[in-house]
Amino acid sequence: MSTVCADLVEATSIPEPETRECAECIAFGDTWVHLRMCLECGNVACCDDSKNRHATAHFNATNHRVIRSVEPGERWLWCYRHEQAVQW
Repeated sequence: MSTVCADLVEATSIPEPETRECAECIAFGDTWVHLRMCLECGNVACCDDSKNRHATAHFNATNHRVIRSVEPGERWLWCYRHEQAVQW
């Protein structure tokens, strides 16, 4: 059994997103597959199955490590640094 990384353990506040769209995709006139939200700053962006992969681009630009799914019925967190997921 693997240990949950400290970044996920420290994610005690799981806020609701302020938007349900990827602003960067909209600016480009693109669509997305699923949305993810950065737990550090609240940025909502498209997932890696989307053409532009804005959530990962946000991590690479900011080093904000933990995201949550914004999709209805999905309750999981992902840590980019440790490449680990956990249900919440």
